[in-house]
Amino acid sequence: MSFQPSLPAGVDLEGLLSELRRLCWGAADILRAYGRGETPPYGFPPALSVDHGGEGPVSAADLAVNQWLLEGLAKAFPAAPWTLLSEETAADQLRDGVPLEAEWLWILDPLDGTKDFLQGTGEYAVHLALVRGNRPVLGVVLLPEPEELWFGLLEGPQPGAAGEAWREDRGGDRFPASLSPRRACGELVLVASRSHRDQRLEDLLAALELGATKAVGSVGGKVATILRGEADLYVSLSGRSAPKDWDMAAPEAVLQAAGGCFSHADGTPLTYNTGDGLQAGCLIASHGPAHAELCERAAAAMALIDPGFPL
Repeated sequence: MSFQPSLPAGVDLEGLLSELRRLCWGAADILRAYGRGETPPYGFPPALSVDHGGEGPVSAADLAVNQWLLEGLAKAFPAAPWTLLSEETAADQLRDGVPLEAEWLWILDPLDGTKDFLQGTGEYAVHLALVRGNRPVLGVVLLPEPEELWFGLLEGPQPGAAGEAWREDRGGDRFPASLSPRRACGELVLVASRSHRDQRLEDLLAALELGATKAVGSVGGKVATILRGEADLYVSLSGRSAPKDWDMAAPEAVLQAAGGCFSHADGTPLTYNTGDGLQAGCLIASHGPAHAELCERAAAAMALIDPGFPL
C-alpha cells in the first residue's frame, strides 16, 4: 500500500490492518451468533441478557465484543504506545473535564445501534478509531449483517488531511467508496434515524429543503450509505442527550478519508478526548460538494429554531 497514514512508532500498517481484519470478522461472528440465538464462538456465554443502564440497553453481545476487541488489541500490540477506551469502559476511565493522558487513543464502540441489534433490524455496527491528540487518523466501521468492513486512513490528524478509504468483504476483496454525484441541496438524499428525532430536528430538516430520506439505524450504517452513494448527508442534533466520541470517531475518519466532510454546522471540526466524551451540537456529515452550503443553511435555521443553541 502506497498511502502511509500517521501511526505510532513501531506499528506496521499492514500488520495493523491484518489484525484489525481478524478482530472485526471475529466480532461479526460473535454478534451474528448472539443475534441468531446460537452459541457464540471463542467461549463467550450463550445467554443474551439485557440490562438497561443510564445509556440504554447493554447486552451480553456488547460485553463479549468489547472483551474480544480490547484483549485482542492488547495481545497483538503489547508495546504499542496507545491507550484503549471503549463505550463499555468509559465510566471507569473518564472523569468530567479531564482528557485521558494519551497521545494515541483507540476509541471503540463494540456495538453501535444496540436497539437495532436487539430488534433484529440488522442495522448495527462496530466502530474502531485511532485518535492522535484530538483527531482521528484511522477509522474502521464493521457492518456484520451485509458483511462490509470499511477502512479509512488519514495522512495526519488535521482536518482536511489526505486520505484513502475502501470497504472489504469477508473474502478480502476491496471496493472503493463511491460518493454520489448529486450537488443541489434539493436533490440530496438524507439518511436519518427511525428514532432520536424531535421537533427541532424536523424543523431543521424542513429548512434545509432536501430531497428524499432514508431511514437507517447506527451511525456507522448511516455513513456507509453515504460512502456507497445511496445517501448524501446525515444530521445529528443534540436533544436530551448527545452522541459520544465512540459514536462518531470511526465513521468520521472513514468519511473524511473518502473525501467527504463531517463537522459542526459552524464549520468547526469534531474533536475527541476533550474531557467529557460528548459530541454535542449540530453535526453534519456529507459527501462534500454541498457541505459549506448545508452548514450555512443549518446555522441560519438553528438561529431561528433555537436561538443560542451551541452549534
